[in-house]
Amino acid sequence: MRGLFLILICLSSLTRVFAQTENEAGSDYIMDPAAIEFRTKMTIPPYGLAKVKAMIAKLSPVADKDGTDTGVLALSAVDFKNLSLREKFTYTMIHAEVYAQNCDIPENQKAIDKKIFGKLLDGFNEAWWSERQTDFLQENRDSVMRLIQESVTRSKRMGVNYKETIEQINGWQMIPFIIEYAKNTPKDKDALTLLLLLMKRGEYSEFMKSTSFKKLYGDTSNYYSYLDYNKENEALIYRRAMGYYNEKKGK
Repeated sequence: MRGLFLILICLSSLTRVFAQTENEAGSDYIMDPAAIEFRTKMTIPPYGLAKVKAMIAKLSPVADKDGTDTGVLALSAVDFKNLSLREKFTYTMIHAEVYAQNCDIPENQKAIDKKIFGKLLDGFNEAWWSERQTDFLQENRDSVMRLIQESVTRSKRMGVNYKETIEQINGWQMIPFIIEYAKNTPKDKDALTLLLLLMKRGEYSEFMKSTSFKKLYGDTSNYYSYLDYNKENEALIYRRAMGYYNEKKGK
């Protein structure tokens, strides 16, 4: 029932967005559903997938007692504990335990093949990982990174949930792998975004002082700030990311 309610809200909002886009010539409010779908597409891990999906299907939402719009849709502590590491990984990658009773409508998502955004879109759309889920990712970061590499190598796709995970655990050790993936998957410009976010997370000096950083994360930036995509900017991101990686590795 919660899912149906959210879908109806989102559809209503989408209708208003399309109306704005079609009726307001020159409006800055632009929405390209195909672009948004590509940027928010997730990778579904295979580990215990049928079992995990069946458990999620049986969950009932628990509203916040303080009357806010948030709630929890989560396994019991016992059920979560009894999952294997790989099953917990799958559970966390396909299900965020905390939700809000609204939806976020992304904008300014046109011509994404020509843009390198400073931030990722939210793959869970107004839901987010609980503390125990982020704790699981952080406490098992080496295993999580191995599982992501294994999955991406097999599927040839690094979904936004994997990118968010790498950012969450500060997976700078994966930079060479991310670069290789980005070169082999040129359509996925968010792989470049992930490299930028890792350098930002690590406060890499060369990047923090750059014009690129100011444009993406400075005082005048916003959620949709971007760099123009071209081979020069791509090469610069690769060079800086490897510089950051080598600096971290040498410490």
